Amino acid sequence: MISFVDTAPPVAVDPAEYVRLLGYPRGHTLDDRAAELAAMARAWYAEHGRPWIVARETRALDVSNGVVAIDAVPFASPRLHRTLGDAGADRVVLVGASAGPEIEREAQRRWRDEKPDEYFFLEMYGSAVVEHLVMSAGARLCASAEPEGLAVLPHYSPGYPEWDIAEQARLRALLGALPGPLDVLESGMLSPKKSLLAVFGVTPYVERVRRATDLVPCRGCALVGCQYRRAPYGERRRRGAPGRVVRLTVDGQYATSARALRRWSAERLTLVDNADGTTDARFRYEGTTCSNFGRPLYFEYAVTLGAADDGYPILSQRCAPAPGDDGYRFMCRYRAASTALMTAIDEEAPLAGRPLDDVLTWSRPAMGAGCYCERDSRDHKWGIVLETIHYALAARERERASA
Repeated sequence: MISFVDTAPPVAVDPAEYVRLLGYPRGHTLDDRAAELAAMARAWYAEHGRPWIVARETRALDVSNGVVAIDAVPFASPRLHRTLGDAGADRVVLVGASAGPEIEREAQRRWRDEKPDEYFFLEMYGSAVVEHLVMSAGARLCASAEPEGLAVLPHYSPGYPEWDIAEQARLRALLGALPGPLDVLESGMLSPKKSLLAVFGVTPYVERVRRATDLVPCRGCALVGCQYRRAPYGERRRRGAPGRVVRLTVDGQYATSARALRRWSAERLTLVDNADGTTDARFRYEGTTCSNFGRPLYFEYAVTLGAADDGYPILSQRCAPAPGDDGYRFMCRYRAASTALMTAIDEEAPLAGRPLDDVLTWSRPAMGAGCYCERDSRDHKWGIVLETIHYALAARERERASA
């Protein structure tokens, strides 16, 4: 049985992965204040963090009729169904991992103390810890599977493309008692939020995994020094490779004018293509408060998209005040309920898990105030950001098609 409980797993976050989560381009070196903040977050967590990992194997697996049944509990994920079916998986390992509630509470405390930069670096370090824990769990599963002639498949989680986050509660129930707190909210999100539930398929058909690129977990795992690596990290089919299929509407109709999208994509948007086939997008929003004489405010949006041939699924979305700007403090809702407002801004990810094309049909307010006080205004801005990203990628695809 491939099962374990670890209440004190080692945490060795790869600096490059932390830099990526902070929103910097690949290869960037932190310096001055950023390096100081990163060291602060790492040191704080080393002293106060309480991470844990749980893994439980079950052979009660049925993959048929478009449904994945684990311990007789049905899950409707076409992507998970294909992965397990193509690999001939005969069992799965359910994994829960959490950075613990401590870092989330500390980040909120820094926010209340009006230290937004410290808040941001702690938040991102918590995310980096969770990623590291899941990769470490995968390596440990490989260590157990290898001597038995088994292969471990890439993990998959509710909220990923083609798996409704609403099924998170079922997966949580299958794990049973855990060494730390982990609840599923009505939205399907986890609390503490720096946590993840995942399913790792296991198959005796090792050759199937070696032949099929998408079934090799190593290509999407950045764990440094893993002795069970079968393929280099990031060695996937690149954009522009032969046989490439792009699932993106290149002549879509936008709610925002093409002229504005063209200007914003040139002036406010940065796109970075990563070696693993994902794309990091950063957008800088410039607005004003609706009170206090219209004070300027600046927010930065960070979006990570999956591969083009998967339809550029939105893997993560994040919005936060631009470093060094304090205009958000003059919003009327901030002055009345700062914690609730900033938590909403931080956690809202309206199209997460869906293909980027969905922004073309997303029903949202056509107009919005310049501030972030109301949900309608925030959704309006997310629409602008995602449409700008879509516009830029569609333009790039048209150029490549005509080359």
